[in-house]
Amino acid sequence: MCRIAAYSGPARPLEDIIVKPSHSLLTQSQHAEEAKLAVNGDGFGVSWYRRDDPIPGVYRDVMPAWSDSNLTSLSRMVSSHLFIAHVRASTAGATSRENCHPFVYKNWSFCHNGQVPHIDRVRRRLEAALPDELYHTRRGTTDSELIFLTLLRHGLTQNVDSAWAKTLEDFQPQQDEKPVRMTCVFSDGVSLFAMRYASDGKCPTLYTSAWDSGTLIASEPLSGDAKVWSSVPTDRVIKFGSNEFVEA
Repeated sequence: MCRIAAYSGPARPLEDIIVKPSHSLLTQSQHAEEAKLAVNGDGFGVSWYRRDDPIPGVYRDVMPAWSDSNLTSLSRMVSSHLFIAHVRASTAGATSRENCHPFVYKNWSFCHNGQVPHIDRVRRRLEAALPDELYHTRRGTTDSELIFLTLLRHGLTQNVDSAWAKTLEDFQPQQDEKPVRMTCVFSDGVSLFAMRYASDGKCPTLYTSAWDSGTLIASEPLSGDAKVWSSVPTDRVIKFGSNEFVEA
């Protein structure tokens, strides 16, 4: 399973979340503690925003996060008030740069941890339902990117809750299929959003913590003090402010 870390608040270097904490995202790429797989070595990515530009910067690569010195250098030199980072353990789609998260469409960036076991049954139908503008933006083959594009098809930019409700309907398993389980973190460049969902109620982990005047989100607590972290609520979209969350 993949690992995610995101931040919203006063601008700070990316390394404060990706590299420096005792259980940073970089550490989790080799030593995840709350996932089926301890190693997440099928690529990584980060998207970040500037206050004067709605379109995020993106850096993605297929190398394991721990073996790319460019990531640590970039994380030290780039500061942002809003960013999302992801390390990948693939379940659907080859190891390629196009399949690395976050995925970006205009001002939106999106990453996903989880699995749609029946993706091969629904893929053709959902791809055919995409309008041309969205269909032609697709570059990879993952269930994750298809979730993102389906959200956009259902009006993510206008109504986040409605888009999620319709998207979850599209990806529901049949009675004899394995459950859908997912956590998603995404942003429009202004706010961070998160969703934890599982069709059998067994959601992948996702935590949040207030940090100074900002908010952290992570698949696993980034520090050893788990008391300052709380689980993100399940089965609804959560919109994060500077140091609190509210239902979207």
